[in-house]
Amino acid sequence: MHMYVIQVTGGRETHARDLITRLLGELVGECFIPRREVFRHVDGEWVSVTETLFPGYVFVRSNQIQWVSERLGSVPAFTRLLGKSDERIIPLSSEEVAWLEALLAPVSKVLEKSVGVIEGDRVIVTEGPLKGHEAQIGKIDRHKRAAYLDMRMFGRRKTIKVGLEIVRKSK
Repeated sequence: MHMYVIQVTGGRETHARDLITRLLGELVGECFIPRREVFRHVDGEWVSVTETLFPGYVFVRSNQIQWVSERLGSVPAFTRLLGKSDERIIPLSSEEVAWLEALLAPVSKVLEKSVGVIEGDRVIVTEGPLKGHEAQIGKIDRHKRAAYLDMRMFGRRKTIKVGLEIVRKSK
């Protein structure tokens, strides 16, 4: 079963996912919205919140993508299949799918926050999904408890923000 991406109206991902699942459920093996767990400073305290990882996109797995493409017009919301050309529909690459499967929690599809340390100029992630993926970290914002990952998604380079708390820094 291949994975595809459907563009939807930003902020309406949950509504679009629910409509797709209800109206095209027999054609779609899985329909989900990847999310990320990040830290926010609220009323003087750091709290963990979950937000959409790729705003404006819903991910689906299907063996019948041609039927899905034809039936998307019946969904009463803006939906557009990415990777669609005149004759064929291109799924996410195996590298993109592997990246998603490696970092997202299997059931909740949330990229949970990670914990790490900085030793000299090296970042070492000690807990969480980024453990072993330190090479993808392009930048760290210790004040916002976030890391910015450089990756390929939707056929182009993207930088995404994820939760990373640095608990110790040594020179």
